[in-house]
Amino acid sequence: MGSVDAVRRQSLLIWGALAIVYVVWGSTYLGIAVMIETIPPLLGAALRFLAAGLLLGAFLLVRKRGAFRMSARQFGGAALVGVLLLTGGNGMVSVAEQYIGSGLAALLVASVPLWLVIFRVLVRDRPNLMTFAGVLVGFGGVAALSLTGGTGGSNTQGVVIVLVASLLWSIGSFLAARIPMPPNPFAASTVEMLAGGLVLVAGGLIGGERLHLAEISGGSWAGLVYMVLVGSLIGFTSYAWLLGNAPISLVSTYAYVNPVVAVLLGAIVLGEPITTQVVLGGLVIVAGVALVVSSSGRRARPAEPADEPQLTSGRT
Repeated sequence: MGSVDAVRRQSLLIWGALAIVYVVWGSTYLGIAVMIETIPPLLGAALRFLAAGLLLGAFLLVRKRGAFRMSARQFGGAALVGVLLLTGGNGMVSVAEQYIGSGLAALLVASVPLWLVIFRVLVRDRPNLMTFAGVLVGFGGVAALSLTGGTGGSNTQGVVIVLVASLLWSIGSFLAARIPMPPNPFAASTVEMLAGGLVLVAGGLIGGERLHLAEISGGSWAGLVYMVLVGSLIGFTSYAWLLGNAPISLVSTYAYVNPVVAVLLGAIVLGEPITTQVVLGGLVIVAGVALVVSSSGRRARPAEPADEPQLTSGRT
């Protein structure tokens, strides 16, 4: 009886953590949209990751002795991944949401697992036929949304920025499984967030962004706090726990649930239109990603973590 209760409790914990990842990471697109209303996008993203990195780092120093033991190469690997993921990926999504809706941004970012398959092909790891079919279907949806801007009229600037952000995130995810990284995943994430945050500060200042505290609204402050505490810390902690306690094929379902959550929240909270183009293009992308994730999950091997979409602390 005890073993049955333990299994049931574990199952409840898994689904609880998965629900957090579904909703929290799906809601971060809305959080970004609210945050950048009166906070410059790159400096806002920098504040988010620097604050989250400092909080996580302080927690590790207090609770986990030796968590930050790493070689110079491991530190450099984590810093590189952080710049690609958080500066190139998340930072550019923040910039793009000045031009396009949060729901459309989320749907285009959902192409990340498709890019990862392309990179696997480049290193001569041949995915199965179903995975290739998923890539073709998914990119068809991306193309449809990109050409229409999700509204029947193209918003080229925002769409291009999001697609570049997705590509950079994919490169960082791909490299994270293939270059030296700190052995403690939370320490690695701390380095990633701090490195990505510092480069975001530099990018924002070079781009002419400035923080005028008196002009920042209460809503934007609330959005920033939400992104730090909920989007980065709670969301990532739940995701990291899932990686060690649930099948990767189940964990990876976030990739096609998050954009659905983002579209719904954008419509409900911000009044973003759910057009026919968004619905059809989104369904095609989600279907393609579902094919990729499910077919990769059936053949995933522990020695090849890059067979699955990889994420770290700050998925938008």
